[in-house]
Amino acid sequence: MAAQRSAGCLATRTTGFFYRSVTIALEIGILSAVIWSAASASELSPVGLWKTIDDNTGKPRGLVRSKEVNGEYQGKVEKIFTAPGEDPEPKCEKCDGARHNQPVIGMTILWGLKKQGDEYEGGAILDPESGKIYRARMKLEGGEGEKLSVRGFIGFALLGRTQNWVRDE
Repeated sequence: MAAQRSAGCLATRTTGFFYRSVTIALEIGILSAVIWSAASASELSPVGLWKTIDDNTGKPRGLVRSKEVNGEYQGKVEKIFTAPGEDPEPKCEKCDGARHNQPVIGMTILWGLKKQGDEYEGGAILDPESGKIYRARMKLEGGEGEKLSVRGFIGFALLGRTQNWVRDE
């Protein structure tokens, strides 16, 4: 009888230990998943393909691929949405220097931006239509970084214009 009681206590202790171990393992797994998803959310990046939206008409103008190179972000035109009668392969006729009369498709129009808190600053943006280069800043918007607010300005950020780009990829 004493042997049966001793075996029953051992079985109960072993089973209780097993369940506590499984519970702790599950809690660690859930906590790890929560921490990983929070870290992923804070690691949103402007890297990817963006549909540019004209700030005057609200219509899509093209696709720009943003990438990070040595801690700086840059963007290159991949595609232009042209209206009927427009040149499907426009050149940067008003650009200066090496960009003058170069195809806009394939041209780097955004460069030198560095992450500063929740914004990207310190770079420049080229307007291929005017050939002018402006100081630039950008910021991811939306809960999952599906929008990119891109501001080009002269001197102070108050003197400029903003385009809202939409993540395409």
